[in-house]
Amino acid sequence: MYERKITPNLNCGLDLIGEVLYGKWKIRLLWFIEQGHKRPSELQRKIPDASRRVLNIQLKELEDHELVMKKIYPVVPPKVEYSLTDFGKSLIPVISALGHWGDQHEDRLRRVILKRIPR
Repeated sequence: MYERKITPNLNCGLDLIGEVLYGKWKIRLLWFIEQGHKRPSELQRKIPDASRRVLNIQLKELEDHELVMKKIYPVVPPKVEYSLTDFGKSLIPVISALGHWGDQHEDRLRRVILKRIPR
């Protein structure tokens, strides 16, 4: 398992939110779980570019940060479902606002992002 070598800087709200949401797929995972996609296989289908391993790591981190809750059903094969905690649900309006901002500035953002990618 990865062991952090540098102590995180937790001096302000932006540092804290960055520490909790840092990870390429975490915001999408929270959004899709809120939309009702609760099984790991459903989340994998919604985010096909992510490996199952990375999704599991990021789901575990979200669980450790008390944003999602994992329920394991005692059946064979095991059934797992994720749901948002109340704490996680409080992030959905923030994620929604970020998404709306991205939609409003879609053309500009796409242009500046693609400008950095070598052709």
